[in-house]
Amino acid sequence: MVSISELEKMRDEQDIPNILKALDVKEDKKSREKAAYILGDIRAEEAVEPLISMLDDDYWPIRKAATLSLGRIGDKKAVEPLINVLKDDHWHVRETAALALGAIGDKRAVEPIIDALKDGSLNVKCEVVDALGVLGDKRALEPLMDILKEEDYILRACTVTSLGKIGDNMAVKALLNSLEDENYFVRVNAANALATIGDEDALPALQEALDNSNGESREFERAVRKAMNEIIARKKKKS
Repeated sequence: MVSISELEKMRDEQDIPNILKALDVKEDKKSREKAAYILGDIRAEEAVEPLISMLDDDYWPIRKAATLSLGRIGDKKAVEPLINVLKDDHWHVRETAALALGAIGDKRAVEPIIDALKDGSLNVKCEVVDALGVLGDKRALEPLMDILKEEDYILRACTVTSLGKIGDNMAVKALLNSLEDENYFVRVNAANALATIGDEDALPALQEALDNSNGESREFERAVRKAMNEIIARKKKKS
């Protein structure tokens, strides 16, 4: 067995062979979990296959550690195994799989991640929404716009941010509607997302949202003004 302090020393020394050996000590779950995290910390490409083999470990924290580290290493050999992890029994692991697939950025993951929007865990759905924004694929636009009908405002707020990252005229229309969301956090994120896209057609709606706010939320009004200023500045650069 190897202690946590010994593993920390191995990390500092980039002693990948001995960290990999720690993965094989089946009876020491905590050390195996720590070793898996460290291999991701140091982006150890030699660890990809061993980490993939840990994705079906019977101890879910080890599966989570391996999943996260595969995302951090970024080797595309891990994409298909990580897609399977989107159906893991434990929500922590599924959530981390979405994060990892977004980090790797391989388009093979887009449809499986869209399908994961049906997940019953709010935590997983938020991470899935974020991953779709990172991937930036327009296939996600309609499924994400459906999420804007969900009751949970945190989920809606995550979604408008991802729509801003994807861009597209379809996203702009949905974001303009979200400027009138009942929750100010969603409205703020919608204004920020419109600033990210920079579509000039959003200016009248942003001005209307500002006029109608009447001091209700300073944070929202700041976000709207910022969005308008950024869009106008971008417009001036073009002309």
